[in-house]
Amino acid sequence: MGSLDPNLTNTSSPSNPIEFKPLDHEEFRKQAHQMVDYIADYYKNIENFPVLSQVQPGYLLSSLPQTAPARPEPFEVILGDVSKYIFPGMTHWLHPKFFAFFPATISSAAFVGDMLCNAFNSVGFNWLASPASTELEMVVMDWLASMLKLPTSFMFSGTGGGVIHGTTSEAILCTLVAARNRAMAATNVDNPVSKLVVYASDQTHSTFAKACKMIGIPPKNIRLIPTTVDSKFALPPCHFRKCIKADVAAGLVPLYLCVTVGTTSTAAIDPLEELLDIAGDYDIWVHVDAAYAGSACICPEFRYHLNGVDRVDSLSIAPHKWLLTYLDCCCLWMKNPSLVVKALGTNPEYLKNEPSESNSVVDYKDWQIGTGRRFKSLRLWFVLRTYGITNLQNHIRSDIGMARYFESLVRSDPRFEIVAPPNFALVCFRFNPTSEFKSIKIESLNRELLDRINSTGQVYMTHTIASGVYMLRFAVGTTLTEKRHVVAAWKVIEKEAQVISTTLKLNT
Repeated sequence: MGSLDPNLTNTSSPSNPIEFKPLDHEEFRKQAHQMVDYIADYYKNIENFPVLSQVQPGYLLSSLPQTAPARPEPFEVILGDVSKYIFPGMTHWLHPKFFAFFPATISSAAFVGDMLCNAFNSVGFNWLASPASTELEMVVMDWLASMLKLPTSFMFSGTGGGVIHGTTSEAILCTLVAARNRAMAATNVDNPVSKLVVYASDQTHSTFAKACKMIGIPPKNIRLIPTTVDSKFALPPCHFRKCIKADVAAGLVPLYLCVTVGTTSTAAIDPLEELLDIAGDYDIWVHVDAAYAGSACICPEFRYHLNGVDRVDSLSIAPHKWLLTYLDCCCLWMKNPSLVVKALGTNPEYLKNEPSESNSVVDYKDWQIGTGRRFKSLRLWFVLRTYGITNLQNHIRSDIGMARYFESLVRSDPRFEIVAPPNFALVCFRFNPTSEFKSIKIESLNRELLDRINSTGQVYMTHTIASGVYMLRFAVGTTLTEKRHVVAAWKVIEKEAQVISTTLKLNT
């Protein structure tokens, strides 16, 4: 690898510049073919790598030069350095034995769609900047809404509409801003932001509280309502009712309720219809965060989890988690997009144009935080057309089937127990070899077990704590995972658990 050479003579000057062609089509063709072969070999051989990176902090900082090269370096050398320096520091999210967090799924269709997105390099902030980018996004958002059986009030073909954001964090932030502005316009109290209150369960993704702070909600007004084992780690409607009544009595203004379908910790499902019955008594924005589990609702047998969605203000899902579209892709639908446009819209002179001024087109810059945006809908369009609804449904069902199989393996071993209702393709369990251990000892054993499992490099899992219960999470869903990988992962879990069990016996 090169670095700046102080003795290097620069022969370039303003009057005699060196010829530089950063996009030569034949060179691009050659390098792109090499890169596709490199990536295809990576996918083919990915099982040969440890799932979790084994490097220590600072490994790359001490390996690479401190300055960029002054002279060009051969493509082959750069690619060689990827293998030498980058690969060791990769935790392989696409590895078939990656069962941590929630999956980030991929597909050939999405990959080539993203290639085309990069090729166009469209900066589609308004319709005129890229009519195809804007209108294809409108089309695929309506397609996916139809697959989810959403009412037309969320569709461009009806009275609503949708937008592709980067992640759920952005979707929640944008709808919070719209809800805040609507509430502030309707109140006559002094310092209205200090009176606004937001609601969610303590299992709601941490990005919710972060977004609330970003729009000025006082931390003391963020109600993260406790869940319990008895509530299946979902938001209890009775507690929500009690909380919102107390806030109104105290002169506060209920602003926003975030209902989660498939929480990050345990894939818990908040009871949407019951919560809506309570929220309906207040002028409160209701958002459904179905980032993970929403994709499963394209299957008729899981669609009931969205029952009542016709009464909410907005809904978001993240196809990059389960619909094979690569990171990042979050779909947000709103009944009244004009509220977001009113809150986030900008109209500088340098972006004014006749179609926008006529209000006859969608300018997506006003549906998001930033101005510039990529042609992300190409990925989703390629996925939906290449695979079709039936194959995508079968993909979801296959992952859930493998999770149910893993659940059966856990239940077959008396040393383990299921500690949260198994929803979708997530199984939450723990090692509990004897009923004599107290919770602190059980937690210690499971922490040790997780460390032993992940240190093998053969499997990667994560943990969570819900209602004070420490548990291990096994999330099925990476594109390359097959039943044999689930079986192999269970064998690693059993083996490491046996080591701990033997140690316990020796110490008693």
